Amino acid sequence: MSVLPRILLVEDEENFGAVLRNYLELSKFQVDWAVNGKLGYSKFRQGNYDLCVFDVMMPEKDGFELAKDVREINPTIPILFLTARGDKEDQVKGFKIGADDYITKPFDTELLLYKIKAILKRKPVHEAQQEIWTIGDFTFTKKSRTLESATTKRRLTPKESQLFALLCQYKNEVMPRQKALLEIWKNDDYFTTRSMDVYIAKLRKYLVEDPCIHIENVHGEGYILGDSDSLRLDN
Repeated sequence: MSVLPRILLVEDEENFGAVLRNYLELSKFQVDWAVNGKLGYSKFRQGNYDLCVFDVMMPEKDGFELAKDVREINPTIPILFLTARGDKEDQVKGFKIGADDYITKPFDTELLLYKIKAILKRKPVHEAQQEIWTIGDFTFTKKSRTLESATTKRRLTPKESQLFALLCQYKNEVMPRQKALLEIWKNDDYFTTRSMDVYIAKLRKYLVEDPCIHIENVHGEGYILGDSDSLRLDN
C-alpha cells in the first residue's frame, strides 16, 4: 500500500481549518492541523512532511515567520501560503521567503488541490537539482547553459538559462511570474517585468524549430512551457 503524502496545515480559523483538513483527507492526503504558528512550528519539528500550507495572518507566529523558521530546518520543503489579503506586497514577501505558490481567500478548493498536486509533482525534481531536461526535440543542459536539437546548438546567457530552467521545472504548469522575477531579477517592478518579457520572446525564437513547443502567457499569473499542442492556452 502506497504512503499518502503528508501535509502540515496551519490555519487559525477553526471552522475553515476543519473543513479544509477534511477535504484534503478525502483527497488522499495525511493532514496534521495546527491553529497557530507556534503550534505549527512544534508539529513541524516533530514530523516529517511533504508539503506545508500556511495561513499568513495568525496569532503567536504569522505564516511568514513560521516559513522562515521552517526553512532553517528544511530549506527545500514546499510551502504554499493562504491569505485573506491580496496585497502585492504580501505576495512579494511570500515569494522572497521561498514560497512555492500563493493563494488568496476565498478560493476554490479544487484550485488548491491542483496547486498542491502540482507542487508535489515538482518536489523530486527540485530536490535532485535536475540539470538536464528534454523538451520536444530539444535538450537543455543547465550546467553548460546549452540548448540543442539534432540540427542546432546554442549557449544561453546566464539569465536566459535561469529563466528556461525555471520554466522547465514548471513544465506543463504555470510558472508564477513573480517567482521568476524575484529569483532571477531580484525585483518585480515595471522595468524588470518588461525585461523578462523580452527574455521570454528570445526563448520562443530559439524554440521555433519545434512547432509543438509553446511558451504561453497566462494572463495575470505567469507562463507555461508545454511540448504538446493540447497545452495551448488563450492569452
